[in-house]
Amino acid sequence: MAQQKEEAALENSWVKKLGPGLITGAADDDPSGIATYSQAGAQFGFNMLWTVLFTYPLMVGIQTVSAKIGRVSGHGLATNIRRHYPAWLLYIIVGLLLIANTINIAADIAAMGDALKLLIGGHAHIYAIGFGIVSLLLQMFIPYSRYVRLLKWLTLALLSYVAVIFTVHVPWLLVLKDTLLPHPSWKPEYITTVVAVFGTTISPYLFFWQASQEVEELNLNPHAKPLIAAPEQAVASFKRIKIDTLIGMGFSNLVAFFIILATALTLNLHGVADIQTSAQAAVALRPIAGEFAFWVFSAGIIGTGLLAIPVLAGSSAYAMAGAFKWKKGLELEPMDAKKFYGIIATSTLIGVALCFAPIDPIKALYWSAVINGIISVPIMALMMLMAGHPKIMGKFIITSRLKLLGWLCTFAMAAAVIAMFYTLGK
Repeated sequence: MAQQKEEAALENSWVKKLGPGLITGAADDDPSGIATYSQAGAQFGFNMLWTVLFTYPLMVGIQTVSAKIGRVSGHGLATNIRRHYPAWLLYIIVGLLLIANTINIAADIAAMGDALKLLIGGHAHIYAIGFGIVSLLLQMFIPYSRYVRLLKWLTLALLSYVAVIFTVHVPWLLVLKDTLLPHPSWKPEYITTVVAVFGTTISPYLFFWQASQEVEELNLNPHAKPLIAAPEQAVASFKRIKIDTLIGMGFSNLVAFFIILATALTLNLHGVADIQTSAQAAVALRPIAGEFAFWVFSAGIIGTGLLAIPVLAGSSAYAMAGAFKWKKGLELEPMDAKKFYGIIATSTLIGVALCFAPIDPIKALYWSAVINGIISVPIMALMMLMAGHPKIMGKFIITSRLKLLGWLCTFAMAAAVIAMFYTLGK
């Protein structure tokens, strides 16, 4: 009896409530994202900080929608699309997601290899192979219930970017003023960077991952059922999702804010504006902010990469498995879900191979964020339609407030993408 009470107390603790949302938010600040935020801060200074405040409520809204779809229906996004929408739409979305995620994995692995080379010397390509293999083995041979604990601890790597701020003087009044009263520009490079920041912050792989992790958590609990079949579990589940997503996205955007701020205070003020990889940002910080900032920034790249690669490869696998009715789940043994783990292995290994291809890693890293921004628009629109679909959500169709927030996120991203194409075409 005492043990049951202890377990119940743990279940209701705020720490226990953190899971899919926290990991999703932390994975958002991957090496690709760090490079994008660094470029934004280095090129435009404090004039990019507003994007982090602007995207936070939008992120919370759209990720909450994603989580609720998974928890209510008991299925991931791809499965719900397959069951209720045309097949051609599903294949286009999953195909684009797979391409974008693989490019992102390649960029992240390359950045991790470069970061370790900066710290200890050696060969970046060898390190990239090692990171890819280690990440793949962890996903394939450690059950989700244990692996998720490791992912939670890896989120602490993001605190390194908060620590960088303590190495420089921060004019907080000026930062606050420029954050709340920015001076946007219609120049193509500014608009493209805004889309890249939006695409890094609000990425399709995060939608698919969080919905799928809600299903994983559901399958781990023998007493839990999809809410459409067990409405009495809704209050506790929605409360957990709300806390998890608010904290997860808040953590993600706080770190993004500090990365932009750190590079604005150092690189931008010293005239270093062309930063397009996370490793390049670390090198540029060294003579300006010192050895501590350099080491912390570089080590953070490795930690966030180890967190992000499983999320990227996993979201691709969940999407493909949902689209083609494959057996899926990180809790399963590889031999019990061969095709699911095959996608994880293929995405990761292709990402490693692309590190050796004659592809400009700087352009791949930056434009992967732009691609994510573009393809997120139709995916978000479809998610909003699913969240209002009675056959998917039953009586748990999302509230008017969440519906407004989700559509605002969709239209904001669409407006940014349209503005980018407009300015590039001038």
